Amino acid sequence: MKRVLQRPPVGVARTAVLIAAARANEQGHLRRLFDDPLAAGLVEAAGSASDLNGVRNLAGDHFVLRTRYFDDELLGTAQPQVVIMAAGLDTRAFRLQWPPGTTVFELDLPELIEFKEDALREQLAQPACDRVVVPCDLRDDWATALIRAGFDPKRPTAWLLEGLFMFLPPDAGEQILYWVSAMSARGSTLALEHVNRAFRELPQMKAVHQRFDALDARWQSDVEDPVEWLGGYGWDATVTHQVDLAARHDRAVPAITDPRKVGDARIWLASAVRTA
Repeated sequence: MKRVLQRPPVGVARTAVLIAAARANEQGHLRRLFDDPLAAGLVEAAGSASDLNGVRNLAGDHFVLRTRYFDDELLGTAQPQVVIMAAGLDTRAFRLQWPPGTTVFELDLPELIEFKEDALREQLAQPACDRVVVPCDLRDDWATALIRAGFDPKRPTAWLLEGLFMFLPPDAGEQILYWVSAMSARGSTLALEHVNRAFRELPQMKAVHQRFDALDARWQSDVEDPVEWLGGYGWDATVTHQVDLAARHDRAVPAITDPRKVGDARIWLASAVRTA
């Protein structure tokens, strides 16, 4: 008899199912950009992501390129400890080839982590690194919870903040970046996604915002210059445009990020090194 899983993700946590569905869909590509054998099972456990098909149709290609970009950033600048903020249904601890001794910390809401752990057990998933889950609310004292879970601020760290900042009020985003920076030893790395105001205001995004609003997942912030923004916290940052990313992987530029279609609107994909 199949065991009953914890309650599937609801509210803003539904966005985690959306991203997992995009990763699962990529597995059918003849030249897929990554392997994720767990994604389909996670989506099935959540009861599908059909309620967000409109968003996936608009941005699914971006989610795939974004996934590969962050995969490469994490492995290309390998650190002894990795922190995935708002991890959702991320499976990098299981599917990437981590160097021996790597510890991956995953932070997210307790109820989402509980669901994910149940769904992973159903698939008999085994991590490819030391994996530590940290149930917490990023609006609260997540830094203390992370340290109590074994994180060492004196060791270099690779931080991943994927699909997070736009959902936070500006002050909450600044608070997270402040603590990430304060807990980062020199040489640590950071990879993140954000958007500019022009992207938030794209007519193409109106339906997306309406759908996200219904999930209590309203976009609340943007940034015009991520290099300058991160520099203010002691990070030396670079931005990769989706045009270049698509060319690197021989893929079409996602329409939602194509300057010929969206003008100055930008989804920022930034990577940075801690220099101070």
